Amino acid sequence: MLELLSPAGSPEAVIAAVQNGADSVYMGFGDFNARRGAKNFSPQELEKAIRYCRIRGCKTYVCLNTLISDRETAAALNYAGLAADMGATGFIVQDLGLVSILKRSLPSMPVHASTQMSIHNLAGAKAAAEMGCSRVVLARELSLEQIKYITQNAGVETEIFVHGALCFCHSGQCYMSACIGRRSGNRGMCAQPCRMQYSLGGRMDEYPLSLKDNCLVQSLDVIDQAGVACIKIEGRMKRPEYTAIVTGVYSDAIKKGISPSAADMQRLESAFSRQGFTDGYFTGSKEDMFGVRAENDSGNEKLYSDARKKYSDSEVRRVGINFYTVCKKGEKIAAAASDEDGNKAVAYGIMPEAARSTGLTAEYLRDQMQKTGGTPYECIENKAITDPDLFLPASSINELRRDLIAKITKLRAEAPPVVHYPKPPLPAGRKVQGAPKWIIQVTDPEQLTEELAAERPDYIYFPAMRLIASPQRLKPFTDNGCVPVAVLPRVITDTEEQDVRAVLEQLRKEGIEEVLAGNLGHVMMARDLGLAVRGDFGLNVFNSYSLDVLRNAGLISVTASFELRIAQIKDMLKSIDTEIITYGRLPVMVSDQCIIRQSAGKCACAKPGSLSDRTGNVFPVVKEFGCRNVIYNAHKLYMADKQEDIKAAGVWGTRLLFTTESPRETVEVFRCYKGTSDYKPNVLTRGLYYRGVD
Repeated sequence: MLELLSPAGSPEAVIAAVQNGADSVYMGFGDFNARRGAKNFSPQELEKAIRYCRIRGCKTYVCLNTLISDRETAAALNYAGLAADMGATGFIVQDLGLVSILKRSLPSMPVHASTQMSIHNLAGAKAAAEMGCSRVVLARELSLEQIKYITQNAGVETEIFVHGALCFCHSGQCYMSACIGRRSGNRGMCAQPCRMQYSLGGRMDEYPLSLKDNCLVQSLDVIDQAGVACIKIEGRMKRPEYTAIVTGVYSDAIKKGISPSAADMQRLESAFSRQGFTDGYFTGSKEDMFGVRAENDSGNEKLYSDARKKYSDSEVRRVGINFYTVCKKGEKIAAAASDEDGNKAVAYGIMPEAARSTGLTAEYLRDQMQKTGGTPYECIENKAITDPDLFLPASSINELRRDLIAKITKLRAEAPPVVHYPKPPLPAGRKVQGAPKWIIQVTDPEQLTEELAAERPDYIYFPAMRLIASPQRLKPFTDNGCVPVAVLPRVITDTEEQDVRAVLEQLRKEGIEEVLAGNLGHVMMARDLGLAVRGDFGLNVFNSYSLDVLRNAGLISVTASFELRIAQIKDMLKSIDTEIITYGRLPVMVSDQCIIRQSAGKCACAKPGSLSDRTGNVFPVVKEFGCRNVIYNAHKLYMADKQEDIKAAGVWGTRLLFTTESPRETVEVFRCYKGTSDYKPNVLTRGLYYRGVD
């Protein structure tokens, strides 16, 4: 049966989830969870919540699913150790380095790969399993067939989101909130820029990035048949009543095996929706997925009130318990209890007296022991024997029952012992010899000119899927000793993998031996093809441990996250060649939705589109492989006058990223960085290298 995992953004939401049938809950603890804006839990609240759940047979997963810096690794491990000792079931993690730390320091604790890891193919799931993850939370953008294929071949449990908010961008790949306001989604502080108004060339009253909420409650049978282990409800930022309502509907659908009624669907929509629901990604029908929350819509207060009353006033969640009671002449009454998990307890009461009239009966003892109302227990099996002509007051039998329940409760709440090992030492770093390598990345093959080749970059990164038609454009570069590196698409699903593999095999015949990959699954695919792999920014490398994980995975270089400050990059111990992006429009979103098509009303991908916000900033939109779109920042990162800071950061390479620039501007910018031109592009930013992110 599917495990139902519900959100708990507060202690009250834990009760709401458990009392409405959740099999497990996920909670934020400390500073390293992806919903830092939720109420979350203090250590005392978390311990109480875990105890509450353990007693009632509900699993607890603690979210440590943000990127962490080197200086935060000790604190993150401390949070994990506390949660483990409290009895948490496992952790949900994004950061590759933190996965490595947890598997070495708390080896008995399960680690689940967060959806923030952007796992959207079989190779990605296998890579997470290789790292020690026991479950993979798949990307929300996958169809049923893609989910089924991964689930049945990965050799690791899969989990999918079935209800709640959909981000416009692939999870873990959104940098828009960070770039425009320093609030990083990868650090749990997303400002939700996809819910804001933008113009696609018309009036400023459009919401082209706001998707309806996901709802798959009517597809649970096929999800179960696909082999998915766990279904997940989004919503740690929402009210406890929301958790109660949605959990209740999904729990009934799973446990009763019936489709939700029209009234159930109305309850879900009233609890929260954006102009209804969508299952577009799941079914592959993506045309009608957009919607917004109505202004001043506070939900159905009566619905919320009824839900609150239900979980506040009653103990609906019950664990099976068995009683066996013995009353013998000349001996204290004795009783034993056992639960469905094998916990056992024994208790003794007072000595029975001789009955003055009617004596105790076994039936009477069973009736008294049966009274478990108001507790988390339901009497399943109840046996009793008694000698004739004995008497006990009802109060003493009730006390015996309460004593047994207290003992069973204590056993159920007790956290199993967890072995702790010290935080692993930082990996050994190495110093870079000489100046950083010049790396040029182009988006359009037209930017690959002989004039650019004459400037002698050390490496040229080019889009594999676009250059395959004209690989001869690389010859002037390779003739000058420049190393060509094929850039893989940001997203490659299993249904697209063969097309990408065919292109890479063709490029190998042209002498291309290296690729740039920004996803765990893509790394595995390229490695299988015998290609040397460099790591792109999409791997979200934020600390020294992540660098070492990728070094051990066989990569030859890695790109540090552009959400890091220069000072943080300098502090990282670089066990592998590390590069940073120092120029260009940073890619802030990659989406399976096509903004260009929305804007033009037809397929017009050959020409870049644009998105304008209320302040007049214009964000270029460029077609990506698979009819996806990449949104680029409105401002160009510019660090030409910060060469000393870059060199001091100890990086192996510095990358200039060209997107919408003309071939001529591409050359002039490179010359500017080399100090041979005074050209300076407009609309500039230092990015986050000096400001950092929250």
